[in-house]
Amino acid sequence: MASTSGTKGPFEISRQPSKRMIRAPTRTVELPNEENIMDSEIVPSSLAVLVPILRTAIDIEVENPRVAYLCRFHAFEKAHTMDPTSSGRGVRQFKTYLLHKLEREGEITEKHTKRTDARELQSYYQYFYETRIRGGELTKKPEEMVRNVQIATVLYEVLKTLVTPQTIEEKTKRYAADVEKKKGQYEHYNILPLYAVGAKPVIMELPEIKAAIAALSKVDNLPLPLIHSRPDNDDSTMPMERVKNVNDILDWIASIFGFQKGNVANQREHLILLLANMDIRNRSASYEIREETVEKLMATTFKNYESWCQYVRCKSNIRYSDGHDKQQLDLIYIALYLLIWGEASNIRFMPECLCYIFHHMCNDVYGVLYSNAIQVSGDAYQIVTRDDEHFLREVITPLYEVLMKEAKRSNKGKASHTNWRNYDDLNEYFWSDKCFKLNWPMNLNSDFFRHNETQTANQGRGRGQASTGAGKKKPKTNFVEVRTYLHLYRSFDRMWIFFILALQAMIIIAWSNLGLIGVLTDDDVFRNVSSIFISYAILNFFQVTIDIILVWNALRNMKFTQLLRYFLKFVVAAVWVVVLPVSFSSSLQNPSGLLEFFTHWAGDWGPGSLYYYVVAIYMIPNIVAAILFFLPPMRRTLERSNMRIVTLLMWWAQPKLYVGRGMHESMFSLIKYTLFWIMLLISKLAFSYYVEISPLVEPTKLIMAMHIDNYQWHEVFPENDIHNLSVVISIWAPIILVYFMDTQIWYAIYATLFGGIIGAFSHLGEIRTLGMLRSRFQSVPLAFSESFWTGRNKKNIQEESDDAYERDNIAYFSQVWNEFINSMREEDLIGNRDRDLLLVPYSSVDVSVIQWPPFLLASKIPIAVDMAKDYKKDDDAELFRKIKSDGYMFSAVVECYETLKEIILSLLLDAEDRQVIQLICYKVEECIEHENFVKEFKMSGLPSLSEKLEKFLTLLRAEDNKSESQIVNVLQDIVEIIIQDVMIDGHAILHAPQHHNVQSGQQQRFVHIDTSFTQKRSVMEKVIRLHLLLTVKESAINVPQNIEARRRITFFANSLFMNMPKAPKVRDMLSFSVLTPYYKENVQYSNDELKKENEDGISILFYLTKIYPDEWANFDERMKSENVDEEEDREEYVRQWASYRGQTLSRTVRGMMYYWQALLLQYLIENSGDYGISEGYRTVEINDRDKRLLEQAKALADLKFTYVVSCQLYGSQKKSKDTFDRSCYNNILNLMVTHSALRVAYIDETEDTKGGKKVYYSVLVKGGDKYDEEIYRIKLPGPPTEIGEGKPENQNHAIIFTRGEALQTIDMNQDNYYEEAFKMRNVLEEFHAHKGQRKPTILGLREHIFTGSVSSLAWFMSNQETSFVTIGQRVLANPLKVRFHYGHPDIFDRIFHITRGGISKASKTINLSEDIFAGYNSTLRQGYITHHEYIQVGKGRDVGLNQISLFEAKVANGNGEQTLCRDVYRLGRRFDFFRMLSFYFTTVGFYFSSMITVLTVYVFLYGRVYMVLSGVEREIIQSPNIHQSKSLEQALASQSVVQLGLLLVLPMVMEIGLEKGFRTALGDFIIMQLQLASVFFTFQLGTKAHYYGRTLLHGGSKYRPTGRGFVVFHAKFADNYRMYSRSHFVKGLEILILLIIYEIYGESYRSSTLYFFITMSMWFLAISWLFAPFLFNPSGFDWQKTVDDWTDWKRWMGNRGGIGIPANKSWESWWDEENEHLKFSNARGKILEILLACRFFIYQYGIVYQLNIARRSKSILVFALSWGVLVIVLIVLKMVSMGRRRFGTDFQLMFRILKALLFLGFLSVMTVLFVVCALTVSDLFASILAFMPSGWAIILIAQTCRGLLKWAKLWASVKELSRAYEYVMGLIIFMPTAVLSWFPFVSEFQTRLLFNQAFSRGLQISMILAGKKDTYNKAE
Repeated sequence: MASTSGTKGPFEISRQPSKRMIRAPTRTVELPNEENIMDSEIVPSSLAVLVPILRTAIDIEVENPRVAYLCRFHAFEKAHTMDPTSSGRGVRQFKTYLLHKLEREGEITEKHTKRTDARELQSYYQYFYETRIRGGELTKKPEEMVRNVQIATVLYEVLKTLVTPQTIEEKTKRYAADVEKKKGQYEHYNILPLYAVGAKPVIMELPEIKAAIAALSKVDNLPLPLIHSRPDNDDSTMPMERVKNVNDILDWIASIFGFQKGNVANQREHLILLLANMDIRNRSASYEIREETVEKLMATTFKNYESWCQYVRCKSNIRYSDGHDKQQLDLIYIALYLLIWGEASNIRFMPECLCYIFHHMCNDVYGVLYSNAIQVSGDAYQIVTRDDEHFLREVITPLYEVLMKEAKRSNKGKASHTNWRNYDDLNEYFWSDKCFKLNWPMNLNSDFFRHNETQTANQGRGRGQASTGAGKKKPKTNFVEVRTYLHLYRSFDRMWIFFILALQAMIIIAWSNLGLIGVLTDDDVFRNVSSIFISYAILNFFQVTIDIILVWNALRNMKFTQLLRYFLKFVVAAVWVVVLPVSFSSSLQNPSGLLEFFTHWAGDWGPGSLYYYVVAIYMIPNIVAAILFFLPPMRRTLERSNMRIVTLLMWWAQPKLYVGRGMHESMFSLIKYTLFWIMLLISKLAFSYYVEISPLVEPTKLIMAMHIDNYQWHEVFPENDIHNLSVVISIWAPIILVYFMDTQIWYAIYATLFGGIIGAFSHLGEIRTLGMLRSRFQSVPLAFSESFWTGRNKKNIQEESDDAYERDNIAYFSQVWNEFINSMREEDLIGNRDRDLLLVPYSSVDVSVIQWPPFLLASKIPIAVDMAKDYKKDDDAELFRKIKSDGYMFSAVVECYETLKEIILSLLLDAEDRQVIQLICYKVEECIEHENFVKEFKMSGLPSLSEKLEKFLTLLRAEDNKSESQIVNVLQDIVEIIIQDVMIDGHAILHAPQHHNVQSGQQQRFVHIDTSFTQKRSVMEKVIRLHLLLTVKESAINVPQNIEARRRITFFANSLFMNMPKAPKVRDMLSFSVLTPYYKENVQYSNDELKKENEDGISILFYLTKIYPDEWANFDERMKSENVDEEEDREEYVRQWASYRGQTLSRTVRGMMYYWQALLLQYLIENSGDYGISEGYRTVEINDRDKRLLEQAKALADLKFTYVVSCQLYGSQKKSKDTFDRSCYNNILNLMVTHSALRVAYIDETEDTKGGKKVYYSVLVKGGDKYDEEIYRIKLPGPPTEIGEGKPENQNHAIIFTRGEALQTIDMNQDNYYEEAFKMRNVLEEFHAHKGQRKPTILGLREHIFTGSVSSLAWFMSNQETSFVTIGQRVLANPLKVRFHYGHPDIFDRIFHITRGGISKASKTINLSEDIFAGYNSTLRQGYITHHEYIQVGKGRDVGLNQISLFEAKVANGNGEQTLCRDVYRLGRRFDFFRMLSFYFTTVGFYFSSMITVLTVYVFLYGRVYMVLSGVEREIIQSPNIHQSKSLEQALASQSVVQLGLLLVLPMVMEIGLEKGFRTALGDFIIMQLQLASVFFTFQLGTKAHYYGRTLLHGGSKYRPTGRGFVVFHAKFADNYRMYSRSHFVKGLEILILLIIYEIYGESYRSSTLYFFITMSMWFLAISWLFAPFLFNPSGFDWQKTVDDWTDWKRWMGNRGGIGIPANKSWESWWDEENEHLKFSNARGKILEILLACRFFIYQYGIVYQLNIARRSKSILVFALSWGVLVIVLIVLKMVSMGRRRFGTDFQLMFRILKALLFLGFLSVMTVLFVVCALTVSDLFASILAFMPSGWAIILIAQTCRGLLKWAKLWASVKELSRAYEYVMGLIIFMPTAVLSWFPFVSEFQTRLLFNQAFSRGLQISMILAGKKDTYNKAE
C-alpha cells in the first residue's frame, strides 16, 4: 500500500487528487447507458470468480480488442456452466447484458484480426509475459506486478479452453509455469508486500519489519503436520501421507487447527506490525526482536486470560518447557489468540468465551509440541492438517447458532429482555467453572447449546449443526433486565436511602421547632431523629426484597453460595426490621400494649440505651465500609484477590463477580471528589431545610388541626378523621419531588464552577482573539518546538546561541505552520491574500533579523516611513529608539532593506550598475553605524521612494510576460529618487573615482536586467512578501476574515501553551488506527442533489453559497488560479466543495487522512537535517535522495497509521441498480483510489451456486488504479448484523482489519484538521504518561461542533453539545473520575479492548446507546478514562427541530435501557458512595431528574385542582389561623429553573466565557434568550421526559436515524403533529386544561409574586410544548404554506390505513404504529398505564358538582348521572357513525332523517334542561372540560386492552373516537398558527428570530427562503 502511494505529500502544492482520479468512476454513475458500465463491477455474487476475467478484458481492450473479446466470451461460457438455469439472483440479466456486448464486439473485432483466435491469443500471451512480467520484475511496483500476474493467469486459462494441451507451444508452457510460480509471490497486500520479489518497497527494508518476520519464521524445530490425500486414479482405501511445508508460526498453527487463509494472512500482518512498532520504540534499529517486546505483548494480550483463569480457579495453559525457545512459544500463543479472535465473528463480543476457546486450544498446542497424551481420553496427539474452515465449522458456528436462536427469540429487540439471553448472558456463562462441562471438543448436546429440554433427536447430526428451533427459554445469567422503575432504587439504593433518611431527620427537626442546635440538647427530639435507623432497616429490607424479585429469572443459573447469600440477606434484613423498632419502643416514655411487654422485657438495659446498642451493632458493616473507604489500596487488593479466605470474607459484602472488582481511585483523587460532594450535599441539604421543609411545617400543623365542613363534592374519605391527610399530601408531594430532584441543579452549579476553575488552570482560552495571538506570537514557535521538535537534545540546545536557537525554532515551526495555512487555503477557508499574509518564510538565513508572518508586520513600514518623514531632530537616536521599541517594526524595516538590496542586485547584469547600488547601500550602513543617518539623508523623500518601490514590486509580481522596459523605467526612477531626493550628496556616487571612464549619457544606466530569476518559487515568495510589507496598511487584526479560520488558528496557538506531553519521534510513537462505521449516508453530493430545488426554489448549492459566501469566493479564486476552465472539471470541484460543507463521508475521510499527511511531514522534517528544515519542502527541488526520503516517510506513515471505513453495504451497493447506491459505491471507490492509505471493509453476501444458500464474508479492499483490490476475505458463520445493534456489529466485523496499539473511533459525521492531526503523537503519549495506579485505557478528546452557524436552533444545539464535550466531560474526568465513552472521537487502548469484548456492546435494544457501554465495560474491567482538551476533532450535529428531537429521543431511549442494564447496576453498587453519586447524576439520573421536573408540574397542578374542586382551598384561605405560606412557591421555583433549561445554560455560559471571554458569554446568553432558547430547552425537556419514561414503562426504544442534511426548510403541520402529538401536544393540552380549571375555580392568592412566577412557568411550559414546533419551523407563519398544511393534514386524517400503507400517508397507520409499544409491554406496564389514565376521571368528578344544574348536591348520584350522560353521548355518536356506514351510500334519505331526528331530539333535551333544570351556558363549557378528559381516559384504557376490545368488536369504535379527538386536538393547535399567518410581519419576525446568527454574519437567509436567486444565477 503505502510505500508507493499516498495523498500528496508536502513536496506538492495541492493535496487535491488528479482530475482523472476524481472523475473516472463518477461518469459511470451519471451516464447510466451500457457503454459506461464496467462489466466486471456488476457481476452477481454467485459468479464472483468471473471478476478477474472481466477486469483482464477491460485492461487489455485498448492493446488487443480481440483477446479482450475472447476473455469476455470465456467469462460468458463459465457463467453458463456455473448456473445453466440462471436461477441465481441477477444472473439472467447479467448473462443477457454480456451476450449483447459479445454480439456487438464479435463482428467488430473479427474484421481487424488476420490470425486464428488461438494463434492471436498465444502470441499476445508471449508478448505480455516478455514485456510485463519478465521485463517488469525489477522495475515495477509490487501492486503492478500483482495485476500483471493476474492478467497472465487469466490469458492462459482462456488459451487452454481454445486449444488442446498438446498444441500449446513449449515456450508458452514454460512461461505459464513461471507465472504459476510467481503467483504466490505477487498477491494483493494490505501494508506489507511480504512475498514480493524484485524491487522491494521501502517498508520491507525497515529493520524492525525484517526482525519481526524473522522471529515469526522460526519453524524449523516445530513438528510438521501431515496431509492425508489419495491419488485421483487410485481406488484403494489406503491413504497417502505427506508432510506439509509451513512458512511461519501462523501457517503452522493454521494447518493444525484449520484457520482460513484470509484470517492467517490478516493476522500475520497484524502481528508483524505490532511486534515491529513495539520493538523499535526508544532503541536503535536492530534485526532481532527484543525479549522484553514479546513479553510486553504477552502481558497485555493475556492479562484478561490470566485473570479469568484465576477467577474460575483453573491453571493457565500458557506453559513452557525447559528445552524450548521461550520467545518462539510466546509468539505461538499470541498468534493462536489473534487467529481465534480474527475468525470469531460475533463471538468477539464475548471475551471470556474466547478465553475458554483459547484455554483448550493452547493446551492442544502444548500437547502437539511435546506429544503428551490428551488429558481426557489418554490418546496421543495426531498432528494432522485440518481443512481451512475446520475451526469456523467446529468451534465458531455452533456458538454463533446459539446467538442466532436467542436473537430470533428477541423478535428484533421487541420481546421482553427476560425472555432471551443477550451477549452478556452468554458470555457470563463462562464466568463460572460450569463452562468446563462443555468439554473440548465442545459437546453440542450440552445444556448451553440445546434449546429444548426434550431434544435428543439432535444427537445423530454432525458437529456444528445444532438445532435451529427457538425452543424453550433458558434462564438468564447473573442479572435480569426487568422493565421497571425499581432498577433506579436497586442500582443506587445507598443514594436513595441517604436522601430519604436526611429528609426524615430534617422533617423531625423542623417539626420540633428547636432548630439544629436544639436537637442535640433535647433528648426526645434526638431520640426521634435516631428513628432514621429504623427507616434504614426498612429501606434495606425493601432493597433486598426487590433484589430477589428482579433476579428471579436468573436464580436457576446461580451457584448454591449465591442463592444462600440472597436467602440470608433477606432473613437478616427481616430480623433487623423487627429488632430495631422493638428496641426503639423500649426507649419511649409511656408505651402501650405489645410495646409495653417488650419494653418491660428489655427494661434491664436502662432507658434508651438498648436501642443505641442495637443501632451500634447494626451499623458495624457501615463503619467497616467507612474505614475501608479511606484505604483505597486495601479495598482494591481485597476485591481483586482470588484467595478463598478473602472471597469468604467478601462474600457477604458483595457477591463475587468477574467484573467491577478493584475500581478504586488513588487517595488524592478520592479526596478531590469526596470534597466536591461534601460541599455540594451541605449546600443542597441546607437549601432544602431552610427553603423547602422548615417554612412548610407550621402551615402543615395548622391544616392538620383544622376541621373542614364545607366540601364542594361528595366526600369519599372522611378527611377530618385523618387530619386532612389528602391536603397535606397535595401540599407536600411536589416539595418532596423537588427535594429529590434539586441535587441535579446543585450538581450543575458546582460542576460549572469546578469546570471553569480547572479549565482556567489548564490554560484554556488564554489566546481567544487574533489580538491576543499577535501579542504572544513571538513565544509560539518556542512553545511549538518544545512540544513537537524531536530533532534535538538538551546538549545541542546548550551549544547553540540564543539567536540560532530561536531561528531554528522558527524554521521548524514554519514547516508545520505553513502546511496548516496552506491546508486552510485548500479548504477555501482563506483566500490567496490571507494565505500570503499568514505564511512564515521557511528560511531566515538571507536576512539578519527574524522574519515574522506579514500579518504581524502589516502597516509597520508605512508607519515607519511616516515617522521618519515627520522627524525633525538632528540626531538618529530618538528615531531609532522609536523604531526599535516595536520589535515587529524593526524586523520589518531591516528585512525590507536587506531583501530589496538582494533583489535589485540579482536583477542587474552590469557590474557597474551593481557597484552603484552597493555604494548606496554602503553609505546607508555607514551612516547608521555612525548615527548620522538623519544628517546625510533627507527623510522627506521617503514617501515617493516607497511609492516607486511598490510599483517596482507590482511589476515583478505580475504573472504574465513581464515588460522589462517598464521595470527598467521604474528602477531608474528609484535610483534617481535615492540620489536626487533622499541622499544629500547622492550625485557624488555617480562621479566617484572608479566611474571616470563612463561616458556621458547616464540615462543608459540600469538598462541591462534579467527578470528570469523571479521564476524561482523562493524568489517570488520574497517579492510577494516584500510587496505585502510595503502595501498592507490596515490593521491585520482582521486577517483572516473567516470565523472558522480564526477559531482554528487561535485554538492551535492556545493549545501549544497547554499541558501536552512532548511528541516522540515518528519511529518511536505508538501506532494507531482509525475506524469509521458507515451505513448508507451521503458520501459526496451528486450534481442532481446539489441542484435539486425544494418547494421554495432553493437548492443545496444555492443555500451553501449564501451560508458561506466568503468560502465560495475563495473557491472561485482557487479555480481561476488553478486554471480550471472546463465545465465538467469545475462541476466536479463544486461537488467536492459542497460535500466538504455537509456531513458526508468524503469530509470525514479527508479529515482523517490528514493524520497520514502529518506523519509524512513529521518524518521528513526529522530526517532531512538542518538544510531541509531551513529550506522548506515546498522550495526544495526533488533529487534522488529526497525521493528516497519521501518513500521512507510514506513507509513510516503506513507503519504507524491505518484508516479503515466499515462500509457494511459496499458489496450490495456495487451490484445495486439504484442510482443512489451506485453513486455511493463509485464515490467510495473514488476515495480509495485517491487515498492510498484508506481501506474499506464490507460484508459480502454471496449465493452458493450449488445449494442457493447465502454465504457471508468479511472483506477488506483497497484502491487500485481503477478498481478496488481485494486483500483479505474471511468467511463468517452467518449474517453478522442480524444478531445485535447495527452500528456495533458493523464496527466489530471490521475491527480485525485495524492495526496498531491504539484505535480512534470516528463517526461518519466528523471532521479533522491538519494542525490537530499533528498533535496525535502527543496524545498517544498519554498512554505512557499516566500517574497513579493504572494507565489510561480510553483517552477522551474534545469535539468542535461545526454545524452551529446554520440557524439559531443549530446554534443552541451546538452550544449545548460544546458545553458537554468540554466543561461537562472535563469535570467528569477530573475530579469526579466517572467519564465514560460518549461516542467519538475517543482513542482506545486497542489491545486492552480487543481482549475484553471490543469497543462497544451490541445486544439488541438494551445496548441502544452502544458507545457508552464501552466506557462502562472499560471501567468495570479496571480501565481508566481521561479527557484531553489540547486537541479537537470536528463533529456535525442535527440542525432542525425535528432532527434534534429525534436525536434527543434516541438518547433518552438509550438512557431508559441503560437504567435496566447490568453495567449500570454493577457500577452503581460497586463504586464508593461519592463516585456513585457522580455516576448517577451524570448518566441516567439526569434523565430521571428531567422526568421528575415534569412530574412535579403534574403533581402540583393535580394537588391544587383537588383542593380547588373539593373546596378545601377556600376553607383554608378563609381560616383566620393560616397566613399564606410562601415556602411551597419558593420550593417550586427551583422546578422552574430546570424547566427553563437553565441547567444546560449554566455550563454553556461558563465555557463560552472561558474560551471567548465573559463579555461575549453574557452577550450570547442575552441573544439566546431573545431568540427563545428557553422555549427550545423547555420543549427538549418534554422530549427527554416522555421517551425516558415510556422506555422504562413499556420499552419500544429503537435506533432513530436523524438524517444529516441541511434543514432550513418548512416541515408540514402533519409531520409535526405525527412527531410531537404524544410526547408534547397531549401533555401540553392536559397542563393547559389543569391551569384553566385552577384559574376558573380557584381563589388564587394574587398577592404572591412567587406564586405568579410558578403558574407563569407552567403556562410557559404548556405553550412551549404546544407551539414550539411551529415557532421554530421555517416559514411556519407563511399564509400560503399554512393553507397547504391544513389541506395536507385533512387528507392525512381522512385516509384509511391498512397493510403496507405508511404512517405518513394515513392517520390510522400512524395511530397503530404509535401504540405499537403497548403490544410488547408487560402486564406491569399495562396496569400502570391504566392507573395513570384514571387521573382524567378527576376532572369529571370535580366539575359536575360545581355545575349550577347540580344545585349544590353532594350526592354520589350526581357523579353517576354524569356517567349516564357520557354513555348516552357516546351511544349517539356511535349511532351516527354506524348510520353513515350503513345508510350513507344506499339509503341517503334514511340517513338524513336519522340525523334530523337526532338534531331535534338534542334541541328538545337542551330546551328542557335550560328551562326546567336551570342549566346555564357556563355549565355547557364546564361540561366540555369535564367530559373531554374522561373520553380521553377511555381511549387510553381501550388502547391498553386492545385484544379484549377486538374480541368484543368494539375496536373500530375506539378508533373512530380517537380520530375525533385527534381532529379536535389538531384544530386547537392549528388555530393560533393560522391566525398569526394572517399578518405578514409575523413571518418576517420569525425568520429573523430563527436565522439571527446568519443575519449577523451578513447572510441572506430571507433571500434564500423567498427563493430570489437572481444574484446566484448571474454568478453562475
